[in-house]
Amino acid sequence: MIREKDILQVGQTQKPHGVRGELVLVFRDAAYSVVAADFYFLEMDGIPVPYFVEEFRSTSDVAARVKFQEIEDMESASRLVNKRVFLPRKLVEAAREDAGNDWNYFIGFDVMDQNGEHVGTIREVDDSTLNVLFVVVREEEEQLIPATEDFILAIDEEKGLIEMHLPEGLLER
Repeated sequence: MIREKDILQVGQTQKPHGVRGELVLVFRDAAYSVVAADFYFLEMDGIPVPYFVEEFRSTSDVAARVKFQEIEDMESASRLVNKRVFLPRKLVEAAREDAGNDWNYFIGFDVMDQNGEHVGTIREVDDSTLNVLFVVVREEEEQLIPATEDFILAIDEEKGLIEMHLPEGLLER
């Protein structure tokens, strides 16, 4: 079973292209478009399902046309439209190092505060403003935590854990 901590969302499928079953794949970051992948996970009914790449053509720095094995026509490709696309974290690590700080890498990591208290799990990254935020969920409640190295005390990639020094009052409800 694939664990959420073992994969990272790198993009989303868009519309079918042509009649041979190709799909347009849009990446969250240009660094992900150059990761050499034999397969991608597509989220189908909440479960990551592997699809093996038959052909891959970059169309821009953040988009590509992908032909998956066993997807032979537009109708089959249409069933894969608007699906979240994931890669194994290990494949993405090199792209992350080359691109510098990519906070999306930490999606799925658990956050602990400086007292060892579980704060929640990072579900997404809000980078719509200059101040990037982790969207951390605990018991269906969202908390926004600044994604800054100033707050990070330790990162355990093996356990999928980030220990953060959170200012007093940041998590108060």
